[in-house]
Amino acid sequence: MMETLFGYSNPTMEKGKGGLKKESARASSPQFVQVIDSKKAQNLSILLKALNVTLEEVSDALLEEFLQTLLKMAPTQEEELKLRLFSGNIAQLGPADRFLKCLVEIPFAFKRMEALLYMSSLKEDLTSTRDSFAILEVACKELRSSRLFLKLLEAVLKTGNRMNDGTFRGGALAFKLDTLLKLSDVKGVDGKITLLHFVVQEIIRTEGIRAARNMRESASFSSIKTDDLLEDINQESEEHYREMGLQVVSRLSSDLENVKKAAALDADSLTGTTAKLGHGLLKTRDFVKKEMAENLENDKGFYETVKSFVEKAEVDVTALLEEEKKIMALVKSTGEHFHGSTGRDEGLRLFVIVRDFLIMLDRVCKECKDLQKAPKPTPKNAGETKNVKQESETKNVKKESEKNNVKQDTAGTRVPPPPSKARPPPPDIRQKLVPAVVDRRVDDFSSDEDSP
Repeated sequence: MMETLFGYSNPTMEKGKGGLKKESARASSPQFVQVIDSKKAQNLSILLKALNVTLEEVSDALLEEFLQTLLKMAPTQEEELKLRLFSGNIAQLGPADRFLKCLVEIPFAFKRMEALLYMSSLKEDLTSTRDSFAILEVACKELRSSRLFLKLLEAVLKTGNRMNDGTFRGGALAFKLDTLLKLSDVKGVDGKITLLHFVVQEIIRTEGIRAARNMRESASFSSIKTDDLLEDINQESEEHYREMGLQVVSRLSSDLENVKKAAALDADSLTGTTAKLGHGLLKTRDFVKKEMAENLENDKGFYETVKSFVEKAEVDVTALLEEEKKIMALVKSTGEHFHGSTGRDEGLRLFVIVRDFLIMLDRVCKECKDLQKAPKPTPKNAGETKNVKQESETKNVKKESEKNNVKQDTAGTRVPPPPSKARPPPPDIRQKLVPAVVDRRVDDFSSDEDSP
């Protein structure tokens, strides 16, 4: 009754129950035989958990490293012949010669090692190479289908033509992508604002209008109160358009994430890996079908294992070589899409240029964002000027009120006060650039459909 009402329990019984629980837990946990030092065992357990590898993976890695080391120590044909013909006491040989003497007595010992090494590394090489090809394929599609990246290229082209108007460089129809990396070198009169700042400022307005239009269209199909949302969109200011457009341009780097991954790939290493896999397959197949088939004897088990492996590997390696041709042709066509048919294959250099340009673009977008958030500069004695202005406005209001009261008493009508003058907009960042760039007599990047 006491236990039910007040949750009372006997400490002695609880202690006994706890003791029973501990005893049962100890009985259920596995007991290991410990040979090495306990501290060393604990550190090794932590290391294995951090590496997250199995015993089989460690064994394979050690075996692969061991085989590579042995193959580097393989004797020449002349040395192998001398070791075979040596008929003296083997104890007279040094440790290295004695070890190699035992190895050369095994038929095709080093060719067996090459076959085993190829078998152990093929799966990992296939997986990594396929992943690299997949990144290149997606990167090409991202780059060619990115509307915003093409819009930036168009803005750069128009800006260059505007600056070079009246010269032999004006009216250009295209430019090399390397020019993108030089946009930060052209600076304005203040030495801080660059041509890339100007390009970003020119494009964020049209992108902000486009984003607002898309928001308006998506809101018209939603189930929320669209009237209030549309009213807010219609009242958007020029500054808000630029803020929205800056957010769109800032996302270009994340939209082209696979392009940055493709720039980190090594073209020579990639093609070298596929060539190594193809050459290794031919070498292993010739070894099995020609040399081992004629000297089976007691090696039939090894022969059947390697032969079965070669048959399966032929399918995978052949498919990988075909994939390489397709992906490299896609990379070449993508480069020609932007560079034109120059007659030379620049490999993965296109992705490197775009990656470096995206790094510059991220930095400029951050600077433009900080500039938008920065408070507007106030002139000196602004507080005193404001107070004088307020007193003047108060007197004017009183005088106007008295005049209105007199007119209302005499004529029975009321004259509204004159409208207040609108404040001028804050200065634009583009005014800091060279006059040739900010000459607005030439059409800007916006079109009729981009107008708010």
